[in-house]
Amino acid sequence: MKLGGVGGAKTVNGLNFEKRVDLSKAISLIPGYKITKIENKAGFGVFFKEKLVARCFKKHDFYRFLEEENIQWQKIISSRLIPDDALLVIVRETLFIIEVKYQSVSGSVDEKLQTCDFKRKQYLKLVAPLGLRVEYVYVLSDWFKNPRYKDVLDYVHSVNCHYKFNEIPLAWLGLPVPAGNSTGRFN
Repeated sequence: MKLGGVGGAKTVNGLNFEKRVDLSKAISLIPGYKITKIENKAGFGVFFKEKLVARCFKKHDFYRFLEEENIQWQKIISSRLIPDDALLVIVRETLFIIEVKYQSVSGSVDEKLQTCDFKRKQYLKLVAPLGLRVEYVYVLSDWFKNPRYKDVLDYVHSVNCHYKFNEIPLAWLGLPVPAGNSTGRFN
């Protein structure tokens, strides 16, 4: 994970994803942001200028969050889905499921991209009692810019899921963009 802008600008305006990503760590490196454990709550609080703007859940923390909200997932879906990261952006009332797919050779991840519609609908069922929207987004390495992925990437968009290459813009998530950052991306 690299943070910082291009050249001498050093603007932090988006999250640049590589092979392994810790979303909360990446966010915490952006000026104005702070990640803090909230007592008796799952995951971490995402604060911008001391104001809670989001909550970040890694893997099983998402199910601890559901327990906090008295949602019994077993009564809603038959099998757990474990997200790489989930980010609940409070002001948007939106849960972002963020799946990082970093590839440098062909493999099983090729077909996994085609499962986003099913997974998004499962997450929608889980958070429906909370009135949350769900956005399912893949963060893909440049490997997926190969023309052979055109059909599957078109499919991802056609089922109201998303993909970004290597980064996610803060503004796209609905998070505050630190002053001086024109593009609002985690870099």
